[in-house]
Amino acid sequence: MMTIIAFVVTIGILVTIHEFGHFQVARWCNVKVLRFSVGFGKPLFTKVFGKDKTEFILAAIPLGGFVKMLDERELEAERAESPQAPHFQYSQADLTRAFNRQAVWKRMLIVSAGPAANLLLAIALYWLLFMQGVAGVKPIIGEIEPNSAANIASLRSGELVKSIHGEPVKSWQDARWVLLKQSLERPSVEMEVLNTNNELLRLTITFTGINQDSEVDILKRLGIAEAQPAVAAVISEVLPNSAAQKAGLQANDHVLTINSVPVNDWQSMVRMVQASPNHLLTFEVQRQKQTLAITATPEAVKKNGKTIGRLGASAKPAQEEIDKLLININYSPAESFYQAVKKTWTTSTFSLKMLWKMVTGQVSVKSLSGPVTIATIAGESANLGIKPFLEFLALVSISIGVLNLLPIPVLDGGHLMYYIVEIVKGSPVSTQTLLIGQKIGFGLLGLLMTIAIFNDFNRLIAG
Repeated sequence: MMTIIAFVVTIGILVTIHEFGHFQVARWCNVKVLRFSVGFGKPLFTKVFGKDKTEFILAAIPLGGFVKMLDERELEAERAESPQAPHFQYSQADLTRAFNRQAVWKRMLIVSAGPAANLLLAIALYWLLFMQGVAGVKPIIGEIEPNSAANIASLRSGELVKSIHGEPVKSWQDARWVLLKQSLERPSVEMEVLNTNNELLRLTITFTGINQDSEVDILKRLGIAEAQPAVAAVISEVLPNSAAQKAGLQANDHVLTINSVPVNDWQSMVRMVQASPNHLLTFEVQRQKQTLAITATPEAVKKNGKTIGRLGASAKPAQEEIDKLLININYSPAESFYQAVKKTWTTSTFSLKMLWKMVTGQVSVKSLSGPVTIATIAGESANLGIKPFLEFLALVSISIGVLNLLPIPVLDGGHLMYYIVEIVKGSPVSTQTLLIGQKIGFGLLGLLMTIAIFNDFNRLIAG
């Protein structure tokens, strides 16, 4: 239910903002607006007000919306389609306010106002979030995969990432974002890291040859794991019907050794268990004041294409260990606004680069997401709290703004393309060109939606 509500709220807000952009700029340009609809299909609520008697509609299918302006071309098309049907008569004063009679620069402003409204919403949301402070995880390197790009670059566990390609890095969120951007633009990048001896090192990490699947975390592709809080090898929970429960392991058992090898912390215990699928292990555990020997056989499970052992027990890190890895970044209102504009701009340009990489085959189309994924993430972010939901809302708002600016007929960007052609040739494009463009545009959008929905269901099946 939360997923459905969050999805409807997300789409409702973003569509309303987008269409309000068109509506408001049309009014500023003195264009007569006939209808403002949020959603498609059967109207659930209708209200007419304003000097132009604009009809405001809330419709049943919340997957879009539209603003209908007075346009003589549409009136002619309606009359040609239904010559016997009654048609509204407009005064000469009204017709001078028709969209098609406006100067081309006015039409461009009205059309671009929708995507602009989405981008302005993202800036406003990010501004609010930055002023509230941004929580993150310190960019301290954990384990490094053998033979990975990070290992070849001589990155080591415990090092603190300070900057990437000259951009300061304060959290793993920053690091991921910069690495992802740079991986699309250059074969390698310089990183500044502070090692455990407090020495500043400059290392070069290469992107050549890494997995280009954009669904996989960039850190994982480079072989970098985030540092984990220090956790004692004390079991906090045993899962029902797990190998741990069948062996007799209990909550609060302190694991001392496995097969006589000392266990220093939970991470080392996990590594030893994962390396022993279907192998009998002897655990020496301290239970209250007793020392017991318990044998257990980790269950063999598949993870990332590898067979590993799973015991079915978990541990809980102490809060002070978690706090050591967390950071809260605060900005002034002015700096927050700058950061909001910067993030909106970089996210927009990154989205365009990703789309171009997909078109040229350099990035898999598996990255495209449809309504199912959007609904799922909307529900998850809403469950995490207002801040994650607002951040998600800003990201989707940018995506909608950028998508609508693409030069595809039927999208806002397609109309802008027609107006640029009109400026160059001195007259509007022909009706036949518009009709052909519509068919092409609907075909491309249908293809994109088909791929996106196919990816959605693949994720559901895989998940």
